[in-house]
Amino acid sequence: MKRLLSSLAAVLALTANAPCAIAADQWLPVREVSLEIRPGSPLDFSALLPSRAIGPKGSIGAGQRVVARQDGRLALAQAPEEPERLFCASLAWSPASGGFPDRAGADRYAEQLARHGYNIARLTFLDASLMSGRGKDFDFDPDTLDRIHYLLAALKRNGIYWIIDGMTSWRGAYGGYDDRWDPAGNLKLALHLDDAALAHWKTFTEKFLARVNPHTGIAPIHDDALALVILVNENGIEFEGVVQDRPGKPPYDAMLGTAFNRWLAKRYASTAALSKAWGGLGWTERLENGSIALPGNRYADSARMRDLQAFFIEVETESAARMSQALRTLGYKGLISTYNNWPTIQTALSRRGLEAVTMNTYHDWIGGYAPGSKLLQQSSVGDGANAMRMIAAARWLGKPFIVSEYDHLFWNRYRYEGGLVFPAYAALQGWDVLCRHAHGPIILAYGEPYPHKRAMLPYAIALDPVARAGETLSALLFRRGDVSTSRITIPFAVRGEDDLGPDMQAREPEKLTDLALVGRIGLQAADRIGEQIAVLQPRDANRAAAIIDRLKKSGALPQGNATDIAAGLYQSDTGEIVLSRPSRQLRVSTPATEALAFSAQSLPARLGTMSVDAAEGDGLVALASLDRPASLAKGSRFLLIFATDARNTGMTFRDRQEKVIEDFGRLPVLIRKGQVDLRINRTAPRWQLSPVSLDGTVKPPITRGTGPVSFRLSNDLPTGPTTYFLLELMES
Repeated sequence: MKRLLSSLAAVLALTANAPCAIAADQWLPVREVSLEIRPGSPLDFSALLPSRAIGPKGSIGAGQRVVARQDGRLALAQAPEEPERLFCASLAWSPASGGFPDRAGADRYAEQLARHGYNIARLTFLDASLMSGRGKDFDFDPDTLDRIHYLLAALKRNGIYWIIDGMTSWRGAYGGYDDRWDPAGNLKLALHLDDAALAHWKTFTEKFLARVNPHTGIAPIHDDALALVILVNENGIEFEGVVQDRPGKPPYDAMLGTAFNRWLAKRYASTAALSKAWGGLGWTERLENGSIALPGNRYADSARMRDLQAFFIEVETESAARMSQALRTLGYKGLISTYNNWPTIQTALSRRGLEAVTMNTYHDWIGGYAPGSKLLQQSSVGDGANAMRMIAAARWLGKPFIVSEYDHLFWNRYRYEGGLVFPAYAALQGWDVLCRHAHGPIILAYGEPYPHKRAMLPYAIALDPVARAGETLSALLFRRGDVSTSRITIPFAVRGEDDLGPDMQAREPEKLTDLALVGRIGLQAADRIGEQIAVLQPRDANRAAAIIDRLKKSGALPQGNATDIAAGLYQSDTGEIVLSRPSRQLRVSTPATEALAFSAQSLPARLGTMSVDAAEGDGLVALASLDRPASLAKGSRFLLIFATDARNTGMTFRDRQEKVIEDFGRLPVLIRKGQVDLRINRTAPRWQLSPVSLDGTVKPPITRGTGPVSFRLSNDLPTGPTTYFLLELMES
């Protein structure tokens, strides 16, 4: 599909039309106000997932930094033999979401992040927050600066590492702007071409990252808690052009023209040579006087467009090298990345020299909060986890891979899938960091008086019980390591510039990225692949089904593997994950956790320990051991997660399919009523099931039994709806 918004949104879904709206009496109001996880509760993961980074003084200490191993996996410097999965809290605060907390709030917030299982945080739009309301360049708001410094220290005390953007805002640290969170100005493009813009970026880095934090005694750039710097968020030249597209405006900024002409003059001997290569030029275009025009349509294939891609690769590679060297000159020893979105062939080649690859992706992307904003109401399982597959194919094997942003966005009714699709496949792929994007992943209480906290919104998972249930499951599947990493690797061969075609928007074919649902995939230089089973060039000579057959014949993939690409059925090589596109069902079965994202029509479904016989409505159900060691077969305490859908009170739409928003409504949050019939393949002299409120409080049991464990689970409870339950098996 030519229009790049398809890639940006990751919404090429194949499911049928969404059903009509659900009756109002099927929505249950959430009663909790405080959302602070109670210590020692079933939702307190601080003991279940202790930070291995906390030293004897109770903080991330010197020598405990995150490093890249020779195989490309991340590890802690003091334990390089053991890969470290980092579960990331996105902190993208602005005044509309409350800004940075005061010291007492930062202490509570950081402690809560640790209880939720997070061990790294990504701080983004720091430049916008520091410069909000400021009239002079680099005149940081002193209160905001102190709050940021204190929060960094509080995170560090709780064993939580940092990812920091070198620049996020299009306004950088220039004074006098009130649109710092909007895509205004051309600073991101100018960084590639203009020495003054690069100097501005360097000065901001020096004044923020190289400034001593009074609450740690160390400048962040020298602090071992700083694991990764993303030089500039989403800074690819083509993507920035799409962001800046306006009616009547040329697709490519004029500042690119001179540099492109210089580049062409080095590559071609004459206008005649260029004309021959491109199949003709405009009658006024001459290489000798620098009058070669930029393409007039970014979606039109041409030889001119192919050369523009090659030009972008060279410019982006050099730009990343200059900024990286600036950080190294300041003494930074951690990891560096950039170009963290846009999974095209061109951007993949720009990323090949980076120390680490970072990528952003979204399912059912939404462009804003205004009335009339819309999504597609499509299933990520139904489209074969396409948002995940797109970035899997952008990874370079042998380098750390960090998902710096992802989400299955509110108000998509299938977003219960997001908390299973992404952590399960991130673990299968052996990715290193997983970060679900949000203003902040948690809040301490409902009812905060800020515009973005008065109702659930896209990019604001903290208020959403469905997204929060998914993050709880992610902590177990991904960070705890309940889902195993694939034992097979399927490289996608890369030759270099020879892989470029006339289409600027070209990316790895979806019919081949299906392989990410079976095993580990990623890019690799073609001359390093040898006899390994791989996706070779040209891509159209490859068939995913044939590669699966070769893997089976080689013994790399078990003969009994159920993958049938023609039928839309995919089983991971580990046997733990099974995705069926036609039935819109995703099953995960491991020794420690089992989970099912389902449509009611796809039931019954039997996993290993858990069977789901029937349900009222679609949803997610998961059973996870809380014992140490974690075991569904032998454990006695289990967290049961049941997520359906949630919306705001008074939320209205312009259409029956609920694709187009009219009014987001207000608190309290409403959870869609649902029930599911479960059987657990265990027996016990006594067992009981108790609701667990959203703050971890265990309520009185609602079901008790003896012998076989079987019950109907409903979220319509006397104590109010919830997404969590505690199942206990007792000896007597």
